[in-house]
Amino acid sequence: MNKYKILIIGIICDAIGMVSFIIPGIGEFSDVVWAPLSGWIMTKLYKGNAGKVAGVITFVEEALPGFDIIPSFTLMWLYTYVFSKKGKIKEIKQ
Repeated sequence: MNKYKILIIGIICDAIGMVSFIIPGIGEFSDVVWAPLSGWIMTKLYKGNAGKVAGVITFVEEALPGFDIIPSFTLMWLYTYVFSKKGKIKEIKQ
């Protein structure tokens, strides 16, 4: 999958996660559904151990009240494609 498609999907997922933070009364219910779903999506977007760790972190971040504001999908994209040498090597090979 193209890295920019992954970025767009990540931004959308971050926005969905923040909706529960913005709209009062919907937060706890939506977090019960969104936390495991967001963790699963993260593991599908990023393979290997990094994806598994990011999935767990995303699950915990979405499940805990008050942490929904953290853009975990966007941060993982930045880690993978901007700061990680592995992501830069993949980009050069393509």
